[in-house]
Amino acid sequence: MAHNGNGDTVETGFDDRGEDEEVQNPNLKGMKFKEEDQVSLERVFTNQVVLPWRKQLTLRALAVSLCLSILFSFIVMKLNLTTGIIPSLNVSAGLLGFFFVKTWTKLLDKSGMLRQPFTRQENTVIQTCVVASSGIAFSGGFGSYLFGMSERIANQTSDKSDFKNPSLGWIIGFLFVVSFIGLFSVVPLRKIMIINFKLTYPSGTATAHLINSFHTPEGARLAKKQVKVLGKFFTLSFLWGFFQWFYTATDQCGFQAFPSLGLEAFKYKFYFDFSTIYVGVGMICPYIINVSVLLGGIISWGIMWPLIEKKEGDWYPPNLDDTDMNGLQGYKVFIAISLILGDGLYNLFKVLGHTLIGIYKQIRDKQRENGLPIADQNSSSPTQLSYDDQRRVQFFLKDQIPSYFAVAGYVAISAVSIVTVPHIFPELKWYYILVIYLFAPALAFCNAYGCGLTDWSLASTYGKLAIFAIGAWAGASHGGVLAGLAACGVMMNIVSTASDLMQDFKTGYLTLSSPRSMFVSQIIGTAMGCLISPCVFWVFYKAFKDLGTPLSEYPAPYAIVYRNMAMLGVEGFSSLPKNCLLFCYLFFGSAVVINLIKDFLGKRGWFVPLPMAMAIPFYIGPYFAIDMCVGSLILFVWEKMNKAKADAFGPAVASGLICGDGIWTLPASILALAGVQPPICMKFLSRATNDRVDAFLGS
Repeated sequence: MAHNGNGDTVETGFDDRGEDEEVQNPNLKGMKFKEEDQVSLERVFTNQVVLPWRKQLTLRALAVSLCLSILFSFIVMKLNLTTGIIPSLNVSAGLLGFFFVKTWTKLLDKSGMLRQPFTRQENTVIQTCVVASSGIAFSGGFGSYLFGMSERIANQTSDKSDFKNPSLGWIIGFLFVVSFIGLFSVVPLRKIMIINFKLTYPSGTATAHLINSFHTPEGARLAKKQVKVLGKFFTLSFLWGFFQWFYTATDQCGFQAFPSLGLEAFKYKFYFDFSTIYVGVGMICPYIINVSVLLGGIISWGIMWPLIEKKEGDWYPPNLDDTDMNGLQGYKVFIAISLILGDGLYNLFKVLGHTLIGIYKQIRDKQRENGLPIADQNSSSPTQLSYDDQRRVQFFLKDQIPSYFAVAGYVAISAVSIVTVPHIFPELKWYYILVIYLFAPALAFCNAYGCGLTDWSLASTYGKLAIFAIGAWAGASHGGVLAGLAACGVMMNIVSTASDLMQDFKTGYLTLSSPRSMFVSQIIGTAMGCLISPCVFWVFYKAFKDLGTPLSEYPAPYAIVYRNMAMLGVEGFSSLPKNCLLFCYLFFGSAVVINLIKDFLGKRGWFVPLPMAMAIPFYIGPYFAIDMCVGSLILFVWEKMNKAKADAFGPAVASGLICGDGIWTLPASILALAGVQPPICMKFLSRATNDRVDAFLGS
């Protein structure tokens, strides 16, 4: 139980409307409550009973969460292994959760068997559980650090000795011992972050408004229409994926190899590949991200790589394999790394600066509020809360999570992790992990606070710092590459789950969901993810034998990027091709300068590209950027024709396109595992090549 420092308690005076116990909160002392003339959201829900936290965690909510977790894990995994761009799926999770449970409760209500109505708190539990579960598909490193340890990725680098191939057993074990600790690291700070500091957490706030709107009569009607639209485009996207499958008998076959912009452009990865998942992603992502990705593709594959190819034999040896890091591949990977590091480090220091300034202002304002009145200075008036805020504070502070529980949980899980992880990765010594866990709470706080200000989680940046720090500490002779990658996993899981939990606390605060139900649903979702995500990855890994190779349908671009980061931290710059280091310096500096210009211009800098987005196509090509820009164009035209309809149904259309294509990977993987091959190969040839083929066949 948190206290205000005086040991006093104050009763809020609100009717609990069905709650089991009276609310007495020492944190409300000195606060005046005011009635506002403006429309109050919580007054709409005045007659709705807020159930105790245990009843918010219903079996039907967990069952729906499990089904949606499997669906979204496939979607996130496919995005992870293709381009690494993963949009926010909160809207889809909230919308589908609402639809499934609402449909179920309606059927029960008609049969007279409904015992508990569907509430926004239950909807919040579903959304929290699904996002926590599918989030493991990202923070688990299946498209980055974890897959980067494999022999398949190691064979594409100059160091082929240190590797650890994926295995379902050790992956699940590793995730279970590192994925929960971040949840305990920031639990004691929930009141400070949400109530005292009043951090925005834009994604958590937007999700809460969405869920609140679903449970109003008007919102329920709109949600029903949105679900119909989502279902329609889900079906179309799924059937389109099924249709395309028939024409992909071998690599470089089918619509995904359609030279829509010409054969020469196709050679440099400029083509529209008819991927509905990336059309949908383009509709969700801001325009500037899609334009940045396309610009990065033009700079790299349209200008730089054709020019560097002409230096073959001078800058790098001729006739090298496409995956040889001493050739053109080295420029592609390391220049992309320099852009990613420049952007990541800039934003790290920027968010840390915002964090420190924000904390200083909060402490200064708190001191002013608590200061004694002096001559010619009126004492500050007590903080005033609106009806909505009063009600939210009341329920947020009701179900406390004891600080000793969080500290004990953190220490216990840390001890288990320190003992267990070195058995999985002998290169990652126990004292490396101990040092990480000593610094982790501070870094988790910084990431959670910065996310509350900017909505930007820097989990991957903290992970990259761990790669360089632990990799250099271990050294090349003691498995520094694997130690760095494993340390990245430990760090990423801590800071990622910490910011995710605080986002969920914000959502729960705005929907009157209990912090305990949020915390428990996050734990359940994380446990689901630790089982579901490795199994989903295993399906991809076994079904697609070329997974992780440059020409594969699933190239896993960040896997080789993360591995080369680890090698760079251990070995230095000695392995880079000629002039590659100079390009790296130039692009690292360019990323910093571009960010400075963007921040200097503020809102006027909406047109300045994002270096992190520009870096993605440097390695895999701009083909997916064209898909995303098509999605942007569709949304742009739709907004010009009917903005209200586009705003209401655009996210539903995008979610349907993403979900349909994403879930098609499940039957496609099953067919591949069963040895069923597509019957047709659709390929495109130039006229001259076609004449030679006809002549050969005729002879």
